[in-house]
Amino acid sequence: MAEVLVITPVKNSLETTLDTARAIASSTVGVRHIIFNDFSTEETKAGLVGNQLAIGYDLIHLEELTDHPSPNYKLVLQRAQKMANEASLPLLVIESDVVVQENTISDLLAFQKANAKSGLVGSVTVDDKGVVNFPYLKFKGVKESVIDTARSLSFCCTLFSRDFLESYDFVGLDEAKDWYDTFISKKSIELGFKNHVLMNAPVWHRPHASRPWKQLKYSNPLKYYFLKFWKGMDKI
Repeated sequence: MAEVLVITPVKNSLETTLDTARAIASSTVGVRHIIFNDFSTEETKAGLVGNQLAIGYDLIHLEELTDHPSPNYKLVLQRAQKMANEASLPLLVIESDVVVQENTISDLLAFQKANAKSGLVGSVTVDDKGVVNFPYLKFKGVKESVIDTARSLSFCCTLFSRDFLESYDFVGLDEAKDWYDTFISKKSIELGFKNHVLMNAPVWHRPHASRPWKQLKYSNPLKYYFLKFWKGMDKI
């Protein structure tokens, strides 16, 4: 029986997505994992369909629900919240450039159950050598196992409590934005919840592997900022 609804929004990057899905399927707790395919290429779509039964995830193609161009994070969050609330489950976002450990999800759930006012709880991200990396570089060198933070949590691997999901309706998310990590983190605090990052439940993160164009931030920053500001991409 599923203890949590896990969602993974996907835009291409098939191999990292399958790595993510396999890791989730190996978790020590029961999960329902849904991959939201956000207008990926036909090749990626075929790969997701072809591996669905072997790995064990549900698959939703957003092209069947909307003609709004990718990214469709708002629609994904709204659908996922409705499903989680109907099933009386917490919601866990694990993005397609993240690989969890077998105990990651159980550790997140156990922490949230032990902390009644938990709104969001995220796993710290690390590289393949176990060193804290983007987007949690601000916590690099921290010795505490748990960080109580009022700063925004990345949705790389973040658990939303049932109480928070029932307190704020994602229908109210701003249509003009592409990503909602910062807004939802702040909303959790505004509603009287606490946000935490677990330093003792790290996940492997390959930054921007799920959105390859963002690698331009490092290889060609002029082109990256042109796309970000002139083309209106990556609105936070």
